[in-house]
Amino acid sequence: MHVPVQAIDREIWRDGAASEGTRLIPEETPLALTYNGGSYAVMMGTPQNLEDFAVGFSLDEGIIRSVDDIKSLEVVRLDDGIELRMWLASEDAARISERRRHIAGPTGCGICGIDSIAEAVRPAAVVPPGSSFTPQQIMTAIQAIAPLQSINMQTRAVHAAAFWSPSNGIVALREDVGRHNALDKLAGSLARSRTDASVGMVLLTSRVSVEMVQKTAAIGAPVLVAVSAPTALAVRTAEAAGITLIAIARSDGFEVFTHQSRVTAHRAQEIIDVVA
Repeated sequence: MHVPVQAIDREIWRDGAASEGTRLIPEETPLALTYNGGSYAVMMGTPQNLEDFAVGFSLDEGIIRSVDDIKSLEVVRLDDGIELRMWLASEDAARISERRRHIAGPTGCGICGIDSIAEAVRPAAVVPPGSSFTPQQIMTAIQAIAPLQSINMQTRAVHAAAFWSPSNGIVALREDVGRHNALDKLAGSLARSRTDASVGMVLLTSRVSVEMVQKTAAIGAPVLVAVSAPTALAVRTAEAAGITLIAIARSDGFEVFTHQSRVTAHRAQEIIDVVA
């Protein structure tokens, strides 16, 4: 069934006694991404916000340069999975045919199917200077995620990626059993709404691996905030990309690993959001 949450009966053993009950758990579904009739990737993910996932994956993978490159997008629900069927302009289709790879992506896999070390550690895009933020804004932003995680509140088993701006708070939040999928979904949501990512922060409920930094750079956000720690390669990649990487963020503080100048004790610069 292609719903994000399932109610499952189970036997419970607690304190030396057995009982029965029902638990809500997240669904995990094969998601096939196809372009101009050819299969490109199959990822496991949560069957929700799939248009956002298709667009965000395509942008973050460098398959398209803009959401406008997708001429049509159809979500086709099959018996054993879901196909995200996209048609691109002829020039984009030609580029895909040169680099097509078939990916069988387990949950949370960000670089499955990569066939060279150079591709796995490719340099991230360099982000624009963007905005600066106060410590209070950063802590306010990270605390705003939990109340909006509807699937996680039911299951305690999914990741979230969100975008926060000073003028609007949480602009978008996406959930998935895979942390990379959640960030791809967020990227697609921001692209489809023409949101200027330079005015806010990307927020993650997961650890920060290099792929999460690469995807944040593709989004164009100058600041990445996560509740867990980064890897050393993620720190080096964020430094090179000009991203302020903030991790181990809690209600009482956080740690800044790169480009500390965007975190200021003074009032953050006034921002005017312009949405095209």
